[in-house]
Amino acid sequence: MNTSQQQIDFDKLKADISLWAKELGFSQVGVSDIDLSEAGDYLNQWLQKNFNADMDYMHKHGEKRYHPDQLVPGTLSIISARLNYMDTDVKPYQKALQETQKAAVSRYALGRDYHKLMRNKLKKLAQRIEHTVGELGYRVFSDSAPVMEKAIAEKAGLGWIGKHSNVINPKAGSYFFLGEIYTDLPLPADAPQSFHCGSCTACIPACPTGAIVAPFQVDARRCISYLTIENHGAIPEPLRKPIGNRIYGCDDCQMVCPWNKFTEKSKEPDFSPRQNLDDIELLELFNWSEEEFLAKTEGSPIRRIGYQSWQRNLAVALGNAKTEPAIVEALTNKLDGVSDMVKEHIEWALQQHNEKQ
Repeated sequence: MNTSQQQIDFDKLKADISLWAKELGFSQVGVSDIDLSEAGDYLNQWLQKNFNADMDYMHKHGEKRYHPDQLVPGTLSIISARLNYMDTDVKPYQKALQETQKAAVSRYALGRDYHKLMRNKLKKLAQRIEHTVGELGYRVFSDSAPVMEKAIAEKAGLGWIGKHSNVINPKAGSYFFLGEIYTDLPLPADAPQSFHCGSCTACIPACPTGAIVAPFQVDARRCISYLTIENHGAIPEPLRKPIGNRIYGCDDCQMVCPWNKFTEKSKEPDFSPRQNLDDIELLELFNWSEEEFLAKTEGSPIRRIGYQSWQRNLAVALGNAKTEPAIVEALTNKLDGVSDMVKEHIEWALQQHNEKQ
């Protein structure tokens, strides 16, 4: 601790940080220490099972994921923040799944990409702290570096990691984003949130592809969120039917979680749906040209998967939809001029409709 920091009342500063965070729109903040050794052990066991699929970045950076002071030298504590994203006025996700001609998009992806929004808010919070205490060593993150966000949030008292591996808050459920400020301030840590899933295992059988192989164990190779977002190759054929009309991510394990009866409506207008993505026909999306895709997903997290994966996902969803002449025609018309990867999925979709007739 340097000389200037010795004059700081860290308990008061921590209380002020909580107030400033609320003013910036955060739902809650907490403080974690930097001992993530237990989470590091769990991560290494998960990696040894190859549950990370081809997400090689999970191997990179070595121990920096669970040694925050190696990632950002001088880090003494971590401010963890959460921001609710659910627009409770949109069409319920469960209803979207039932309308097989329409698209089911993970609720977090309906509006603006959260990465920049979260980092901008975190930077403003850090600057407010710096204005109060003087020169501050810090770095902000939101799903943007080798940071164990969920473990940090749990240690900071924001929630507990549920059996589906998402963080659950007892007053707000699980529909929120996480972000962090690594800082050289020795802030007092919060008590970790205790575990409250009890004997409930509703999320495990709810997974359409059986990706939750055991409590707290998600095999990304079977996870629809991985298959439709992180995966840039073909979707394994046995998993295509279970995907249904889910074209970007999957919320099924959260949808059945009893704690989400406490879901809080987001106060962030940027998270409201764009392009009617909460209630839109698969065919309309499939007919977007690449130029339309890039224009209509500008500022959206969906844009990061690229047009080829977008077409692939929609082809699978259309193959699972009720057979209609317009769907068969659209699929057939797209066969020429697409990549081999997309063509494979269109041909699979057409085969599904041939078998239904």
